Amino acid sequence: MKRTLFYVIAIGAINGFFMGCTSDNGIDCPADYTGALAENEEKLTGEWVLSAITADKEIDLTDDDEDNPEKDIYAQYSECLRDGSYDFSADRKYTFNQGQNATDCRNKASSEGTWKLTAETLSLVGTCNAQNIVIDIDEQESSFSFSDDFNVRDVDGTTVQAKITFTYSTTP
Repeated sequence: MKRTLFYVIAIGAINGFFMGCTSDNGIDCPADYTGALAENEEKLTGEWVLSAITADKEIDLTDDDEDNPEKDIYAQYSECLRDGSYDFSADRKYTFNQGQNATDCRNKASSEGTWKLTAETLSLVGTCNAQNIVIDIDEQESSFSFSDDFNVRDVDGTTVQAKITFTYSTTP
């Protein structure tokens, strides 16, 4: 489970991939986002660091010989799995990094592409994929979060269906 959720985080907990095919069976990749940022998009520029992962049900992910489920998934993760960040720039480029800053991480990941924010939907294009994520930005504009339903395998191998919420916060 830890590895599965890690990869979900690494790709931003995507709501879907949209790829089209041409008649010659080639892939028709979505176009990058371009142009100046709208006023409401400027609040998203900068680095956003993973600061919380919560579930709506208690889940035990720690292999510590104790039955200690909790809703705080982030607290049960290693430093490497908690090390995730988005960097959104004013030229519409973004980078997502996982495990780049923590010590001795084996599953480092990085992706990049372009972005736009329309109302409450963050749209990302990268590696021939388009992702649309409904986000909630807090009143102080210092964190954003998004949720989706996942089948999570706990430490005992039991699958639990839970709504998982990922929160990213700005760096000071």
